[in-house]
Amino acid sequence: MSSSRYWELTVPLSPDIAEGLTNLVWELGALGVVEEERAGAPPRLRAFFPKTVFAAALEESVREYLRGLAELGFDGGGEPAVVALADEDWAEAWRAHFRPLAVGRSLLITPPWERPAANGRLVLTIEPGRAFGTGQHGSTVGCLLRLEALIDRRAPPSVLDLGTGSGILAVAAARLGAAAVLAVDEDPDAVAAALANVARNRVADRVRCILADAASLRDAPAPLVVANLLTAAHRRLAPHYRRYVAPGGALVLGGILDAEADGAATALAAHGFRRRDAVTVEGWTTLELERRAADA
Repeated sequence: MSSSRYWELTVPLSPDIAEGLTNLVWELGALGVVEEERAGAPPRLRAFFPKTVFAAALEESVREYLRGLAELGFDGGGEPAVVALADEDWAEAWRAHFRPLAVGRSLLITPPWERPAANGRLVLTIEPGRAFGTGQHGSTVGCLLRLEALIDRRAPPSVLDLGTGSGILAVAAARLGAAAVLAVDEDPDAVAAALANVARNRVADRVRCILADAASLRDAPAPLVVANLLTAAHRRLAPHYRRYVAPGGALVLGGILDAEADGAATALAAHGFRRRDAVTVEGWTTLELERRAADA
């Protein structure tokens, strides 16, 4: 176990805390989250983290959150535990819970070991691994829904995907009709995962993956930019978004908790973006904004 690159956090669940605790572990940097129902045992949450996260700090953050809930009268579920997880166990945990998922009108997200009937949908084959973005999380689903609607309305000549993770949004944009997609991430593991998924979906001729900081790009503005990041990152990148989105272009922002959506939209308004639409999935809001053409 000493060579493991992952932590596994387990927490017994009660129905009162499931959604809030799931949101918390994503914010703490989880790579994947599973809620399990087990015969003869209480439900539990399993969340997987890279070894770069300190186990003791992770456990204490969850304990503090549960104590706060208990003070408010909620059933805290039980004690959290963090253990090292072998790489093969990480893969097996995902294999047991990652199933084909239909999204929107035209997409079907599936792992490589499944061969579901397409039934007229575009199949996106995504290997769940260390990079965020399996299509199962509400923030990813929200981004996919807005991408589908925007590209269906008018296929853009180029798309920029910031914080690409597994590459799922870049692959989806290409399969939906975007002519060229630039997928960017500062995590080498994420870029490797994205490259593999791009090849797996045969869109390497349209999707380019690069290792870079999202704040340091010098590429030409794109008519469509998508970023499935947390709200704090959106606030930090707000001045850069204005440079990355072409005048009149669309900016799709995922990873925003419902309660943070209005504040995020207000922060982007100060940089020339107008809120155009939004979708909420499982407590997460995806904002669609437009860069005002007058700011060219």
